[in-house]
Amino acid sequence: MEASFWHQRWEQGNIGFHEGQTNPLLANHYKKLNLEKGSCLFLPLCGKTRDIAWLLAGGYRVVGAELSELAIHELFSELGIEPKISKSGKLVHYTATDIDIFVGDFFDLSVENLGLIDAIYDRAALVALPTNKRKQYTTHLINLSNAAPQLLITYEYDQHGMDGPPFSVTEAEIKHHYAPNYQVQIVERVNITGGLKGAVVANEIAWVLQKANG
Repeated sequence: MEASFWHQRWEQGNIGFHEGQTNPLLANHYKKLNLEKGSCLFLPLCGKTRDIAWLLAGGYRVVGAELSELAIHELFSELGIEPKISKSGKLVHYTATDIDIFVGDFFDLSVENLGLIDAIYDRAALVALPTNKRKQYTTHLINLSNAAPQLLITYEYDQHGMDGPPFSVTEAEIKHHYAPNYQVQIVERVNITGGLKGAVVANEIAWVLQKANG
């Protein structure tokens, strides 16, 4: 999707992808990443997800990347935190204790921006991207993080019944993108009550990706 699509969604408050509570699959499976307290999790295309507050409360550090500056204004407002704001290359850097968010194009993000990442939590990034962007995204993510372990959440549904976002991403595609670098495992598959957006029968799937030689 073009950047203007997402900016418009945030400006209009058309953010059905935003969950008002912690994602249950995160709560169920984050321990499989084997993280110590104080570890740093990277959340690509994070929006203002409530998962950030949950992770901070759990004693973790969070680094996020998000296209919409409006989303990040709302995130810090809801967290009750006043961030420091500065430029970081082409990106805008919002920072406070244990949290750093980079606003701008995900593909402008660098290893120098992020620093050391202990794990990735991708709830709404891969599934937000159309097919022709997903390879570029996964390659950049792996390079940014040195293939850090990952909790990934995706959807599977018949896209003849509904187009994305969120898009349906098959098991075969996940393995195509990630199996060269990771051991890939499904840890939970949940049928979405009432269907995705009330339109199609769908499953929400949690994956744990561990570095292949780790």
